[in-house]
Amino acid sequence: MESNLNSLETRFGRLTDIVIESIPGIIGGIILLILGKYVIGFVDRLLHKRFERKNVDPSIRAFISSIVKIVMWVMLLLTVASQIGIQTTSFIAALSAFGLAVGMALQGSLSNFAGGVLILMFRPFEVGDSISSANGTAGTVERIDILYSTLIGDDGVRVFSPNGPLANSVIKNYTKIVQRMFEYTISISYDKNVKEAKDIILRVLRSNENVLTTPEPTVFIKELGDSAMVLTVRAWTKREHYVAARNSMQEKIMLELERNDISLSSNPTQISIVSNSSDQGTAKA
Repeated sequence: MESNLNSLETRFGRLTDIVIESIPGIIGGIILLILGKYVIGFVDRLLHKRFERKNVDPSIRAFISSIVKIVMWVMLLLTVASQIGIQTTSFIAALSAFGLAVGMALQGSLSNFAGGVLILMFRPFEVGDSISSANGTAGTVERIDILYSTLIGDDGVRVFSPNGPLANSVIKNYTKIVQRMFEYTISISYDKNVKEAKDIILRVLRSNENVLTTPEPTVFIKELGDSAMVLTVRAWTKREHYVAARNSMQEKIMLELERNDISLSSNPTQISIVSNSSDQGTAKA
């Protein structure tokens, strides 16, 4: 019985010694925690002011601020634990392994995340802009999120485009311009008067109020084909009138040319059909 009491007293004495020896570290850790909390708050306020001055998108403000706060809190807690005397080496190794595993599993999502950050920071387009990209994405931007951007196509279909490929492709922004050019190609037979055709086309273009006079509309011979001359028609219009002007002018030009007995040419295509036997045939399409 006495030996058990002596053993208990010895253990209690060791525990008391450990607590007494740890008091300076615990006090230092508490002070460090208070100071660190103040520093994190100061950095967060500084970031918000910086974002406001740079007019950064609100969605990325909150996201970057949260990431910075999480990283700083993790660093602070590890520092406090080390100050108290807790071994953090194994914890850091486990955290690193976990981060590596998550990074490999979410590689595609991380690429989209990075693309979303770049889009929100550098603003190649904004909500409401009409865009198209080299990866096939086209439409009016409805929403920009961290991982995906949502667009409404010309046919009304909602398109969800990953931000990674979108940020790494060539983007055409049609909303950031004042005026746009539309272009047609028209084939006319050699037996028709090309000068008269050009005059008719220019007259139709200049009579439309949506077609700009500066830059002037132009009509020129692009190519001399086997059975027809290929004319290129170019005209400029304001951005908001682009679709209406492009769609209406083509029909008006065709009708005016036909009214003046200048029909559009269609080039016949020769198709040779070769069979396994000695018979051969030629068809026109």
